[in-house]
Amino acid sequence: MQRKTTILKFTKTALFAALFGLISSNTFAQVKIDGVAVVIGKNIVLDSDIDKFKQEIELRSEGKIKISDCEMLEELMQQKLLAHHAVIDSVVVSDPEINDRVDRSVQFFTQQYGSVDKVIKAYGFNDLDDLKKELFTVQKENLLIEKEQQKITEKIDVTPEEVRLFYNGLKEKEELPEFSAEIELAQIVIKAKPTKEEIKRIVDKLTELKKEIEDGASFKMKAIINSDDPGVTNNEGKYEVTKESQFIKEFKEMAFSLDVGQVSKPFKSEFGYHLMQLHEVKGNMRVASHILMQPDVPDSKLAETRKQAEQIAEDIKTGKITFEAAVEKYSDDDETKNSAGLIVNPYTGESTFNLTGMDPALYARVAELKKGELTDVFFDENRNGEKMYKFIIMRDRTNTHIADLVSDYVKVQELALTKKKEETIDKWAKEKIQDTYIKMAEEHRKCNFVKNWKKETGK
Repeated sequence: MQRKTTILKFTKTALFAALFGLISSNTFAQVKIDGVAVVIGKNIVLDSDIDKFKQEIELRSEGKIKISDCEMLEELMQQKLLAHHAVIDSVVVSDPEINDRVDRSVQFFTQQYGSVDKVIKAYGFNDLDDLKKELFTVQKENLLIEKEQQKITEKIDVTPEEVRLFYNGLKEKEELPEFSAEIELAQIVIKAKPTKEEIKRIVDKLTELKKEIEDGASFKMKAIINSDDPGVTNNEGKYEVTKESQFIKEFKEMAFSLDVGQVSKPFKSEFGYHLMQLHEVKGNMRVASHILMQPDVPDSKLAETRKQAEQIAEDIKTGKITFEAAVEKYSDDDETKNSAGLIVNPYTGESTFNLTGMDPALYARVAELKKGELTDVFFDENRNGEKMYKFIIMRDRTNTHIADLVSDYVKVQELALTKKKEETIDKWAKEKIQDTYIKMAEEHRKCNFVKNWKKETGK
């Protein structure tokens, strides 16, 4: 009988690499110094790192990967070896690259905890600057590791023959991976737009606030009273803006167009309508505050929008219009309108979703759909506060199955390439260990490592 093995078996190193990118910043909490397990060049692995990363590996793989302390230590040592030689090889990582990752990490943790203040409190930092300083160090090492890996494997590729041999080798050992069910989805979004009268009310209110602030009122107090931005009380409501940061285009452009102390005119973004005041210029950075006001949408407009979405869905079901034509004619979603409504997986950048690993709310809506079927029309609200009704079509569906060389060629090719890159990095590591300073705590020398980290003769 064909033995099934999870795809994770062939991508363990890739999983470790992904985890370093995702969770190194999840282990940055300020803790008292504990035992040093190993020193690799100028880098160290703490005893606590072994337990923390081991737990994360098992959690992220949903228990499909079990790893011993010795295996975890070896993986951590390899990461530190890569980081050490990235510096020796003069691998360049820029501050904008690192700051971009820092900003994304802060946004990720803020979403998980609800506010920046809660993140700071949970991890024991003094303030946002203190948190970002620590994240900068973590993300700099992550980037060094990634770029050193890319440097080592940049010329690695696999031929069709190598893919075939890789597949046949797994088949002979009855170790072909099982690919989870995957689906492809598309959507039509109808937004409930505010009335012209409501927009005028918002702009008039912001114009009034601008005059009051210019006459001496406190921008901060006006923001606390009027702003719909939940971050208005964080860091005194001030944002540090660079041209490389993740702020929306309109926000950055306004920050760089103002003089210190100047208050902008009301301006529009996807989040609503803003006033901004520039507080300080620090080289290429601008420090600014804003007041955000989002127009209200009445219940009558919501009901009208729902009715419109339901009629479009009915017209698609009865064949009056195709889904693709309806997307082009009606959909208000900028991200999917020009791709026939196709929804991109935000975690992979691809058009497919793993059915068992997707967002639970989305899973509940689409799990039972057959190819070509539509969900019911449902209400949604995006991070910008925009209210909308939408429905989704199951564009394609592939059930859980054992890998097939023809239908799954691209996936098998990726596995073969990953394996070849892993082997290349392993070979590189075995060579670099010999001329790298390594000092290991005696208690860890009992481990039987794959590589000669203990530099024992005869190996």
